[in-house]
Amino acid sequence: MNDTHAYKWLPQIASPEDIRNLSVAELKEVAAEIRHLIAVTCSRNGGHMGSSLGAVELIMALHHQFDTPNDRLLFDVGHQTYAHKILTGRYDRFASIRTHDGLDPFLKRYESEYDCYGAGHASTSISAALGMAKARDILGQNHRVVAITGDGAMTGGICYEALNNAGELGADMLVVLNDNEMSISQNVGAIHHYFNRIITHAFYNDAKNKGEGLIQRSNLGKKVINLAHKVEEHIKGLLVPGMFFEELGFRYIGPIDGHNFETLLPTLKNVRTFKGPVLLHVVTQKGRGFDYSEKEPTIYHGPKNFVIETGEFKKSSKPVPPTYTDVFGKTLVELAKDDPRMVVITPAMSVGSGLTGFQEQYPERFFDCGIAEEHAVIFGAGLAADGLRPFVSVYSTFMQRSFDCILHDVALQNLPVRLALDRGGLVGADGPTHHGVFDFAYLRISPNMVIMAPKDEQELRRMIRTAQLYDDGPIAFRYPRDYGQGVDISEPAEPLPIGKAERLRSGEDACIWAIGRMVPEAIKAAEALAEEGIEVEVINARFVKPLDLEMLADCATRHSLIYTYEDHAKAGGFGSAVNEALVDLGVKKQAIMFAIPDQWVAHGDVPKLWRELGMSAEDLARRIQEDVAMAQRLPQQVKLSAGQK
Repeated sequence: MNDTHAYKWLPQIASPEDIRNLSVAELKEVAAEIRHLIAVTCSRNGGHMGSSLGAVELIMALHHQFDTPNDRLLFDVGHQTYAHKILTGRYDRFASIRTHDGLDPFLKRYESEYDCYGAGHASTSISAALGMAKARDILGQNHRVVAITGDGAMTGGICYEALNNAGELGADMLVVLNDNEMSISQNVGAIHHYFNRIITHAFYNDAKNKGEGLIQRSNLGKKVINLAHKVEEHIKGLLVPGMFFEELGFRYIGPIDGHNFETLLPTLKNVRTFKGPVLLHVVTQKGRGFDYSEKEPTIYHGPKNFVIETGEFKKSSKPVPPTYTDVFGKTLVELAKDDPRMVVITPAMSVGSGLTGFQEQYPERFFDCGIAEEHAVIFGAGLAADGLRPFVSVYSTFMQRSFDCILHDVALQNLPVRLALDRGGLVGADGPTHHGVFDFAYLRISPNMVIMAPKDEQELRRMIRTAQLYDDGPIAFRYPRDYGQGVDISEPAEPLPIGKAERLRSGEDACIWAIGRMVPEAIKAAEALAEEGIEVEVINARFVKPLDLEMLADCATRHSLIYTYEDHAKAGGFGSAVNEALVDLGVKKQAIMFAIPDQWVAHGDVPKLWRELGMSAEDLARRIQEDVAMAQRLPQQVKLSAGQK
């Protein structure tokens, strides 16, 4: 395999219509080409490889048997959708996925008519599909609606709320459960294939419905029908592991082999004619098609650059500092050694959050609760209520789902839950569904919340230590998806005084209050300005809440120009907190806020995104230079004006 691989089929496929007349043998050739393209692209750009490799035949079969885009296919999360993008007119742009101005890594309604619903956070597809199914019925339309969800997404409670509602409403819709964690075992053998072929065949279901109608018209009536239903349920209970879904009102089919076109195509052909809610259980293999991704599906779920032939990861030619995520995980292990009350909770992100070391070292104090962020926070509240020190580790963008739980279950009860928010700020290639740019706003409205953000990896260690020892209520800290600054992290992690900022640089011309990853950028801006003869004071705020009011008042007294600098949405963020504090202090001046504007930010390289948003270190330095020049001209203009009078 190599980058100059010539594809026979893919250049000919402009839409799903182009695969609907292909033979099974030809479909297998297309599937092999799709897999190669996915792997080659992910080896260069990174991306969600494992799930997408596992869903190739399933997605091809769905587009083959359903009239897309008229029929609606809704995907959960979007991790599994690369084949969908390739088949729906995006083959020629697929090499650009996750790159600046390239294809979006997830599904977006603006990108294609085949992306009927956005997919970024888990467990949403069934609810949205039910909404589309009922909209279709109300509008008198007749297209089909299919939700493709995963076994991981099914650990989220939203799925069961949706299934319960769909079953109650009797909605005409299909839910495809793509189960890529279970190997294809004996229960997907010949007998099971035969049974499913019978219960999905049109003749079987037509005969069943006509038989029920005949019995209803007879004197025996409901008693015979109820007996027949009980017999059918007992038979299914022996052969089909899906009685849970049947009890919710769904007709359960499966499990079937999700890589076998000979099984997938006739099953989908029959299932698409069913009325009412149907759940099709499909078993797939994550990472299918490459030995290394099949053997290590977790590692190749979202790999970075690697060699396509071997799967070996490409190493940087020069040493790089550890990531903030790695520092977080290792510091937890270090601190937990002497603190048996420390426990860690994560919603299905043990690897992504750097927690595998803690999991191995302290398995009895580690809890992976699945994609259930709300439960994770409340579970932490329960642990804290009875004396433990829980760290709830969640990506910033996913913590949004726990907003009410943070307020109602943690903050209102003033419980010492430690909220660790990875991926704070812009995250780059994953785009707007994953940018963690709202956490300051949704956390700081709580009356008793403490919020921190570190300038470097050693300060992160100190914040973790601070959180460990803080028992006066909830405390949160956020850190970026990035490498550290390369500072020494061998020193002990000493706790920080709550609400105390740090002056990093003195200067009389202006003052920058920076937070988190923007502190090093503020130093860059100040150093560039110093070369132009402008001296700028730089404050590392450390805390979004509580702010260091004493230092802020001092800066406001000495400086006419104050700037705030953050990798967060401007509305409700750190700058807003500073300006609110200045008002409370009675200071008749406002800070100039450098933050993310009121817009959704696309995917791409983070420094490029900062430049596009006008919030890079260069942009900040340019603005300060202009403002200082204007402030220096203003007294001269006043003197000239007075002389003219």
